[in-house]
Amino acid sequence: MNYTYKNIWLINFPVMMSILIEQLINITDAIFLGHVGEIELGASALAGIWYLAIYMLGFGFSLGLQVVIARRNGEQRYAETGKTFFQGLFFLSGLAVVLCLFSKQFSPLILSKLITSKEVYHAVMDYLDGRIWGLLFSFPFLALRSFLVGITHTKALNLAALTAVLVNIPGNWLLIFGWDMGIAGAAIASSFAELCSLVALSVYILRSMDRKLYGLRWQFDKGILRNVCRVSVWSMFYSFIGVASWFAFFVAIEHLGELELAATNVMRSVSTLFFVIVNSFAATTGSLVSNLLGRGQKEQVIPLCNRVVRLGYAIGFPLVILTIVCYRPIIGVYTGSENLVQIARLPFVVMLLNYVFALPGYVYMNAVTGIGATRMAFIFQLITIIAYQIYLWSISCFSTSLSVYWTAEYLYVLLLGILSVSYLKYKCY
Repeated sequence: MNYTYKNIWLINFPVMMSILIEQLINITDAIFLGHVGEIELGASALAGIWYLAIYMLGFGFSLGLQVVIARRNGEQRYAETGKTFFQGLFFLSGLAVVLCLFSKQFSPLILSKLITSKEVYHAVMDYLDGRIWGLLFSFPFLALRSFLVGITHTKALNLAALTAVLVNIPGNWLLIFGWDMGIAGAAIASSFAELCSLVALSVYILRSMDRKLYGLRWQFDKGILRNVCRVSVWSMFYSFIGVASWFAFFVAIEHLGELELAATNVMRSVSTLFFVIVNSFAATTGSLVSNLLGRGQKEQVIPLCNRVVRLGYAIGFPLVILTIVCYRPIIGVYTGSENLVQIARLPFVVMLLNYVFALPGYVYMNAVTGIGATRMAFIFQLITIIAYQIYLWSISCFSTSLSVYWTAEYLYVLLLGILSVSYLKYKCY
């Protein structure tokens, strides 16, 4: 099987739209809250990253689930794909309940020790009180997405993405301004949007998929679940620690001041577009690599990754240039503060240029996941996180420049890419 640029793009585009669901929710929250106040804007960054760190436990499990489903699809054992999907659905639904209860109990205790501004802390908790329940909808959605990406039938993800956007934008406006709920309204609107996208995708699968062919029957199988967990546990850990380290980055920025935190949240929100592109190509790579191995074509793995990276550059570079050129109007969407606009200018460019290294870093790392080496991917992530934290601590001792802080992201993706490419060359040649 030789995946062409057209094949890759047709599979990737719906994946990109589905990842955009979660990120559009964060973008619209930031845009609306930027017009409420700088404290709310900064607080939504910390709360959003904290939520994302918890969410990534489920996302990491879904990566492992996707690998197993894709391997069965590549082996043409189609009935096994549905059975595997249901084991993942059972696990992720239970995990969502556990993490919601954990967050309600322990998030106030942990965050009160990390956040220095009391106003920011209270705003963060107001947001999390409504946002955390979105896990009950986003985790089952992740299981559905893993199934569709694993069998490379991804078009339905466009429907889910559109549903989330159409619900979240008016929901934010109504709850934040119409009902004067502020940051809590943004959280409730976001969780409701995730519920609607889950319903839309579930209805599509029930009505349009060949349930007999893909074995889509409610059926618990302890052996399959054990196999999925064996693959997924490491991807859960490396996904979580990756975002947890980013939370540490935002905590370090919060100590610089509320204005710097607000500026960083604006940059994070803009970078979301490029995060979506990078992660969609990375997720697609993992699925296609697993399908290749299911067909015994491991020699095609690195050529496939190279094609994905070239396609990702073709899509992303024009957007990077356009975003730099349109800096002021883009920032103006989020805030009217001239101080914030000036503070963010240089860090904004530094953040955008990281796309050059982030795309290959994540693509090759997900290829390592795709060949089933999730434990090795976790080790690479752990090494990278340690180096990242040492670098972040070092620059905090001598610099208060946002631009210098953002260079930590360069170190992170460069080291991740180098380790992943070296391992793939060792395993596939």
